[in-house]
Parts: sequence; C-alpha cells; structure tokens
Amino acid sequence: MAFFAAGAILFAAFLWALDGVLLTPWVLDLGLSDVPTFVFMLHAVSSLFLLYFFFSRKHELARLQKKDWISFSLVGIFGGAAGTMAIIGAIIFVYTNGLNIAVVLLIQKLQPIFAILLAYLLLKERPKKPFYLWALIALLGSYFLTFGFEKPNLNAEGMLTPALLALLAAFSFGSSTVFSKSAIAKVSHGLGTALRFTITTGIMAIIILIIALLNSLDIHTGYAGFSGFSVLSWNIIFAFVVIALTTGGTAIFIYYWGLKRVTASRSIIYEMMFPVSAIVLEYFIHDKGLTLAQWIGAILVLGAILVIANMKSQISATAPQIEKG
Repeated sequence: MAFFAAGAILFAAFLWALDGVLLTPWVLDLGLSDVPTFVFMLHAVSSLFLLYFFFSRKHELARLQKKDWISFSLVGIFGGAAGTMAIIGAIIFVYTNGLNIAVVLLIQKLQPIFAILLAYLLLKERPKKPFYLWALIALLGSYFLTFGFEKPNLNAEGMLTPALLALLAAFSFGSSTVFSKSAIAKVSHGLGTALRFTITTGIMAIIILIIALLNSLDIHTGYAGFSGFSVLSWNIIFAFVVIALTTGGTAIFIYYWGLKRVTASRSIIYEMMFPVSAIVLEYFIHDKGLTLAQWIGAILVLGAILVIANMKSQISATAPQIEKG
C-alpha cells in the first residue's frame, strides 16, 4: 500500500507542475487573466464534480464540530483563496513577461517553513534548533532563484513581484496545513477535497462581490468583479473542465488518498516531483532553462526542505500547492 500511496503523491505533484507550466497558460491564452475570476472558476468547476462526496459521505459531516468548520473555513481563506490567487497572479506575471514559471513554483515550495513556524506560534510545537539554519539556507536559495548572484533588481518587469507573490502563496499554503491538521483527519479524502473546493468557491464569490461593490463606488481595485465573467467562452469553460478532471480536484483527491497512507516527512520528499517536473516541463514546453545561479538556488531550496522534512519535531508540513495547494 505504501508503494501505491507514494506513487499517488508523485503523480499528483507531476499534475500540479503540468498545471502551472501548461494548463494555466492555456487559459491565459484563451483570454481569462482576471485573478479572482480565474480562481473562482478553478474551484467552482471542480466543486461540481466533487458534489458526489457530499451525498455518498454525508454521514461524515456529523463528525465535524464548530472548531472543525472554522478550520476548514480558514483552509478555504488561506490555502484556497489567498494562496491560489497569489500563485495564479505570480504565474500570470511571469508568463506575460516571458520569465521562467518554474522559478515561482520552486519558491512556493518554501511552504513547510511557514507551516512549522505557524505551528510553533499557534500550536506551541517547537522545532529543533537546526531548523532555523536550514530555513535561512532555503531563503538564500530563494534569493538566488529571484535575483541570481546580482543585487536585488526592483524593476517592475523583473522577478521581484512574482517572487513575493510566490512567498505569499507559500505562507498561505503553509498556514492551511496548520489549520487543517485536526479537521482533515475526521473525514475521508474525498469529502475533505470536496469541502476544500466548495468552501473556497463560496469565499471567492464573496471576494468578487466585494470587488464589484468597490468598483461601483469608483474605488478601483484593479480587478474586474462581475465583469470578469464576460470573457468566459465555451473554450474557457472546457479548459476548466479539463483542469478539474486532471490537475485540479482530481489531483487533490489523489494527493489526499496518498497523504493518508504515508508519513509527513515521506510525503514532502515525494512532493519534490512538483518542482523537478516544473523545471523539466518549462524547458521542453517553453524552452526556458535555469541560469547557474538559479540552479544553485533550486538545489539549496530543495535540499533544505528535504532536511527540514526529516526533522522529527516538525508538524505535518504538507499542503497542496497550486491548490487550485
């Protein structure tokens, strides 16, 4: 069973890389670039396919207490809405400016660091002292990924903006891990996936409503609000159906199935398939490779995260990454 669980996580991680490098740019090419609309559609379409679990597993809902619903809501806010908007925003920026998408996907893998720090602050789970050293090494690696061996480049077209968005995504997905630690254990992986997507869909609907109200008051948010749906076409809807059935809800479902059957440290190791696949796919699909400095940064980030994953005092520092974690 452990072999198949490992394979499930590896496959899910590959699907996330495929999403970031190929499928998300596909939707952008079709004309949908408004981040809130994008994230709403991403979750709404997957939620339709996941409704089955609300009927087949409805008895599990009785296990959830008020604190569990609060936890799932926080997962929707951070891991669903905030994290996904941040990483989609980063991918849009990188793609439209001809930069390397793999870089932001690599920086996003810093999420275990934020998960462990938040677990220390909220759950009083103190990490071992070497954690701080390896966290600094990972952050150094993220600097090399962003700026290479040069001083920080603050140009609007550079990697600073998408790197900061990727860091926000890492923080959000790491937070999601802490908030879901107890609640996700009370339901099956199918119902857990359905709750994650449907709650996020509701949150995104509220966010779009607020944006629309602000825009109507001439408080310009930079986002479209309800008018973001005006660009939807059957081609775009078909693209989201493909995502839902592959790299979206299906990938999260497969990931949760595997996650329930392997240890946290092992799952993080298997998830390294995500950034590695992103590097390979970005090279073969978009002909964009990493520079020497970025390769060194990637090795530092991935190596540090692997070491952190094997520290016994860490929490279950795993969360789906392009949650589209």
